[in-house]
Amino acid sequence: MPLLFVTDLAYPARGRRYCDEDIFLTSRLREHFPLALCHPLDAERLMPGFDAVVVRNSGPVLHHQEAYDAFRAAATAAGTRVYNPLTGRGDMAGKQYLLDLTEAGFPVIPTVDDPALLHRLPSVPSYAVKPKQGADSIGLTFTADPGGVPAGEFLIQPRVDFAYEVSFYFVDDAFQYALYAPDPDRRWELERYEPTAADLDFARSFIAWNTLDHGIQRVDACRAPSGELLLVELEDLNPYLSLDLLPEPVRESFVTALVASLRTFTEAGDRGRTRRSGPPRT
Repeated sequence: MPLLFVTDLAYPARGRRYCDEDIFLTSRLREHFPLALCHPLDAERLMPGFDAVVVRNSGPVLHHQEAYDAFRAAATAAGTRVYNPLTGRGDMAGKQYLLDLTEAGFPVIPTVDDPALLHRLPSVPSYAVKPKQGADSIGLTFTADPGGVPAGEFLIQPRVDFAYEVSFYFVDDAFQYALYAPDPDRRWELERYEPTAADLDFARSFIAWNTLDHGIQRVDACRAPSGELLLVELEDLNPYLSLDLLPEPVRESFVTALVASLRTFTEAGDRGRTRRSGPPRT
C-alpha cells in the first residue's frame, strides 16, 4: 500500500520546524508502508502511482491555491484516497464553519461576516478581522470600528482577552494529547496540558461535528475571561503536531494510532476497489 506523503520541508513556518516533524513521521511510517515524499505542487502529477495521499505540513494552501484546487478535483475524479479525507468541514473548507458554529450555538468565538450584523457580537473595544480564506494569521488585523469591512469577504470577531490558548490533538475520533501556550503573546511556546473531563467534552463536540471517519485533527481553543473554552480553529487539513515537545511514550502512542488509522483507511479503499471491479465475467 504505497503512500504519497505531501509536505513542504522548506516552508518557513513561524515558531515551528515543519521539516523536523515530517522527517520524523516519514521515518516511522516507512516501517509500515512503502512511502515517497513530494512537494504540494507535484501532488496531482504523482498521485496516480500511489494507493493513498497523505497531506501533512505543506503550508497554507492559499500560497498554491490553484494547484491545490486542481489536486482536489483530480483526486475526487479518480477516487484517490486522501488523508485527511477531503470531506472535512473545518479549515479544509475555509472559515465558513466559524459562522455555521456561531449560528448553531456552539462554544466558539462569536463570528459574523457583515458589519450590519455587529449587534450579534459582544460590544468590545477592539475587533479581529480576518479573510475568510486566511491561514497562519495571514491578513489578520484589529480595529475599533469594523464598519467599513466588505460584507461577505472577512470574518469579524470580538477581540478576546483570553488567559491562554490550548490545542487538543486527535487521530480519527480518539484523543491523543493536549498542549497549551501559557503566554498568549507566544503562541508556539507550548507546554503539556492535562485536560479536564469538561475540556475533552468540549473538544470532542467539534470532532463529532466534523464527521471525519479518519484523519488527524487539532481543536484550537482559548480560555475566555469567564473561564469557558471557546473554539478558535478546527484544523483538519494539515495541522502541525508539535511532536518534538512530547515525552517519548506519548509520541510513540501517537505514531501507533496514526499507523492503525492509515491501515484501516487504505484497507477500506482496497475493499472498495475490489467491490467496484467485481468478479471476472464469463
